[in-house]
Amino acid sequence: MYTSFYTAARGVIEQQRKMDVVANNFANVNNYGYKAKSAVFSDLMYYNLNNYKGEETPLKAGTGVVVERTDTDFHPSGFMTTTGAHDYTINGKGFFMLRNPRNNEITYTRNGHFTLSQRGNQFYLVNDNGNLVLDDNRNPIVVTDGELSGQIGVYGFNILDGMLSLGNNEFSPVEKNGAPFLRRDVQIIDHTLEASGVNLADEITKMIESQRAYTYSMRMVQTSDEIVNTINSLRV
Repeated sequence: MYTSFYTAARGVIEQQRKMDVVANNFANVNNYGYKAKSAVFSDLMYYNLNNYKGEETPLKAGTGVVVERTDTDFHPSGFMTTTGAHDYTINGKGFFMLRNPRNNEITYTRNGHFTLSQRGNQFYLVNDNGNLVLDDNRNPIVVTDGELSGQIGVYGFNILDGMLSLGNNEFSPVEKNGAPFLRRDVQIIDHTLEASGVNLADEITKMIESQRAYTYSMRMVQTSDEIVNTINSLRV
């Protein structure tokens, strides 16, 4: 009985986490270059019923689920024409490479909404967070009279799964992603921006599923609590 209570309570907690992910997607539906995220569930420990010797039995019971990770869908989205002088879209797979001018940290983004930042007597191409946009030689791009000092670099990874989301549409690779490589098989389109990768119909469906699962889990918590209270009253 206590197992059912804790299993249901875990379901409530994890469905709330899933709804948080869905809510974040909704909040970024109009943000250029945003990539939709989804919660991935994993079963918690299962054990064998009527087992006294560590043997497998036909009867198994579980203790609920947990949100193991949050996946990001990096598939390219459609693009929209803009009037921005330094708006760019990657027509294909890959990322713009950025460098933080304060700590030299390298991050990656699909959001090509860039502006100019004056540093000394030069103007550099930067993203919304003030990070330097790098060219195909991994050097900061200087803009002089509207001309770029180098070709904007587009970089890819052999494995995209597990990249860390840093917020503000920026990502950082982990060890399993491997080293970045320059992609020469894609086109950069200027005066355009990639639309958000959020599919509203899919997110509404996920929200309804999560709300119902949350409701059922809460009902299970209440029912388990009522049964335990009834059993305890019978012992008096």
